[in-house]
Amino acid sequence: MGAFAVALTTEAFGLTDVGRKRQHNEDAMMVDASLGLFMVADGMGGHAAGEVASARATEVVKQHIAANRHLLKDLANNPTADSRSAAAALVEVAVQRACADIYRAAMTDAAKRGMGTTFVCLAVGGNKGVIGHVGDSRVYLVRHSQCHRLTEDHTLVAAQLKAGTITKEQAATSQYRNVITRAVGIQESVQVDTLIVDLMPGDVFLLCSDGLHGYMEDEEILPLVAGLQPGDLPRKLVDIANERGGKDNITAVVVKIAGDSAALASEETSEAQSRMEALRKIPLFRHLTYKEQTAVLSIATTRTYPAGREIVVEGQPGEELFVVIRGRVAIEKNGVEIAELRSGGHFGEMGLIDNAPRSATVRATEPTRTMVIARSDLMGLMKREAILAVKMLWSFVQVLSDRLRATNSELSEARQELAVAQAIQPFAED
Repeated sequence: MGAFAVALTTEAFGLTDVGRKRQHNEDAMMVDASLGLFMVADGMGGHAAGEVASARATEVVKQHIAANRHLLKDLANNPTADSRSAAAALVEVAVQRACADIYRAAMTDAAKRGMGTTFVCLAVGGNKGVIGHVGDSRVYLVRHSQCHRLTEDHTLVAAQLKAGTITKEQAATSQYRNVITRAVGIQESVQVDTLIVDLMPGDVFLLCSDGLHGYMEDEEILPLVAGLQPGDLPRKLVDIANERGGKDNITAVVVKIAGDSAALASEETSEAQSRMEALRKIPLFRHLTYKEQTAVLSIATTRTYPAGREIVVEGQPGEELFVVIRGRVAIEKNGVEIAELRSGGHFGEMGLIDNAPRSATVRATEPTRTMVIARSDLMGLMKREAILAVKMLWSFVQVLSDRLRATNSELSEARQELAVAQAIQPFAED
């Protein structure tokens, strides 16, 4: 049991099983609550090489993160853009080190040539978590009676689904569904997906190998998590996979985020929830998946303004979207207040497209806290996430289309009013 910022604690339980068909268990797991590190790896390769690869991956990653755990402490104490970036880089470099280590070992032993492993981890720093992912092992989050998958499989079938070349029904029976496109150790380096998530009391994370999720629909996870104690979940999940065939090794690690009453009512916990709720209501981000919305939140920063302070100024350039988390702001045009925004309101989204001058001044009318998304950070995320970029660009088009329609409607009404005025003018003169 490890205590972190905001009085959050973690309970973690794991189980790995050889299954009903395999002779060796090539899965590996690690549960280290004191370090705040939880991992699952699914090895591959003949002559027990898969066991070597998965065990080595978890060990190398643990060593690197333990040696640099101050970066997780920095994330816990001061979750700025820099500390978040450093924590994500810590996990990425740790996995890269494991990749190079496994690759070198395979090159020096012909019996282990071509060995590799999938990999997922959750590294905890205060009320933030860093997920690292390569391959088709998965991380799920159960929060507020909903289950969200926080990783995307690096498999041929997943790529085909993304490209729209096959359907979900075809994917379920495809002969290529176990062909992975990324693994740790097959080459000297690998592309690592990282994601930073807010942690909230009550969250339950499930890390698992495909020997488990291959036998379960995502929708089945929520009722199991809701109906069982965290300590009983790994055994139940393994039993289900074995009852349904158990053709592969099976590994499940369950991490429960807990907190006392102070944590439940804390400002940070409340703000984390408000940030996600506000983001999901904004048209630009409404159509993103929960994972994609989480990725957007990971690049957002927060700023506080005293009453009377200008947040943006009419006529000045800007490249940031603002979302009101707490407080109230007034929108002013030519010095006249024309609207008011409260918690959940947003302004400045056109700054995400270009550096055009602001069309109005926005001023805090009481102490106000905002979430801020900068264009440069969003563009960087869109470069890394092609599907997210397409969804965002489509949303931008929809927003601009709605605005164009509204402007045309206003112009049409103005023309009609002008025509009426011109028609009655002669009578007025008489």
